[in-house]
Amino acid sequence: MFMSYRKGLMALCVAVLCSPGLYAQSASSGRLLSVDEMFRLADENSKSIQTYSTAREAADQALQAAKAQRLPDVSASLSVSYLGDGRLWDRDFSNGTNIPMPHFGNNFALEAQQVIYAGGAVNSSIALAELGQQMAGLDAQKNRQEIRFLLIGYYLNIYKLGNQRQVLQKNLELAEQVIRNMEARRNQGTALKNDITRYELQRETLKLQLAQVEDARRIMNHQLVTTLHLPAGTEIIPDTTLLSSDVPALAESDWQQMALQSNLALQQSGLSVEMGKQKVKLERSELLPKVALVAAEHLDGPITIEVPVLDNNFNYCYVGVGVKYNISSLFKNNKKLKQARLNARKAQEEHELAAEQVENAVQAGYVNFLTSFTDLHTQEKSVQLADENYRVTSNRYDNDLALLTDMLDAGNMKLSADLALVNVRINVVYNYYKMRYITHTL
Repeated sequence: MFMSYRKGLMALCVAVLCSPGLYAQSASSGRLLSVDEMFRLADENSKSIQTYSTAREAADQALQAAKAQRLPDVSASLSVSYLGDGRLWDRDFSNGTNIPMPHFGNNFALEAQQVIYAGGAVNSSIALAELGQQMAGLDAQKNRQEIRFLLIGYYLNIYKLGNQRQVLQKNLELAEQVIRNMEARRNQGTALKNDITRYELQRETLKLQLAQVEDARRIMNHQLVTTLHLPAGTEIIPDTTLLSSDVPALAESDWQQMALQSNLALQQSGLSVEMGKQKVKLERSELLPKVALVAAEHLDGPITIEVPVLDNNFNYCYVGVGVKYNISSLFKNNKKLKQARLNARKAQEEHELAAEQVENAVQAGYVNFLTSFTDLHTQEKSVQLADENYRVTSNRYDNDLALLTDMLDAGNMKLSADLALVNVRINVVYNYYKMRYITHTL
């Protein structure tokens, strides 16, 4: 009986340790989701992305409203009124006389004004709206990058947790088999109750760890499904070919150049500099006169400037040029102009600071990227050593030169090494996507 348990345990170890993939076997249930498909679903369904798209549409309308300032202002007014009789006195208010008046009054006016010079205020307002439109577009793109990087984090964490679940399940199966083997040996008088208790404790610990991993994976899966607006209860299965795809070998200078060209924070800070300059021009325009073409058509009645009042309608029109200058701007607006200049200088300083921060982020991310490759090479060597140790221990066990516990320890070491290798590969992929996020090329 003992030999049959021994052979059964060996068969289980071989089946567990020689499985082709830690996570691929669960792909038969749930939804297999690639990274590209995940990004596509996020673009289509993410509420955050939709919100920023609406903000971009609002910025488009703000630009159209700013351009509308170049159009003429046209107004029309119509009023009717009741006029009471007038009263006429001498200069000393004596000899008062009642002046009969027509009681129905009417006024109609049609006025038009076209600004031909406003000190650059209209052009600056339009330029600010155009910059605001570009800023809204960059906000939307930046949000899209943040959503994608967040989803990559969920996606790879699900991958890692799935691997941990597989390894814990396999270790739990081995522990169950060992307990059965120990109980058979105890019945034969070749094992102690204490030996069984030790493995029962290990089994309970593995069950707890498995429950914790499954809970964590369930939470991560729910967050990913919610963000993508997939049907409730969908189980996401990461694409295992992700780890076998080639990671571009770029130098740090290449990543730095990509960041200079594509980083949205740099582009936004650059736009802030341009917006600061336009605000200076806008405040400066308040110190200049405003010139406009004016035209009007009036129809009034009765004519009250005559005594006695004439019960007639009086129509007149005019066309001319109007000049307006706000004298108080000389002592009021100079403070606002100085403030605008300081804000423009601040925006330039913030742009330079943003460039430094992006450069530092790229350098730190690149170093971590290289470190992940070092970890990968180290773990590949660890897997080789674990495989060799398992092969040697298996041979010794077959020849009755090693204990069952030695065989199990070697098996656990191999499982842990395989798991660590997959996790390290996932870490390489994560650092690659992090570099793309820093450069905003996701």
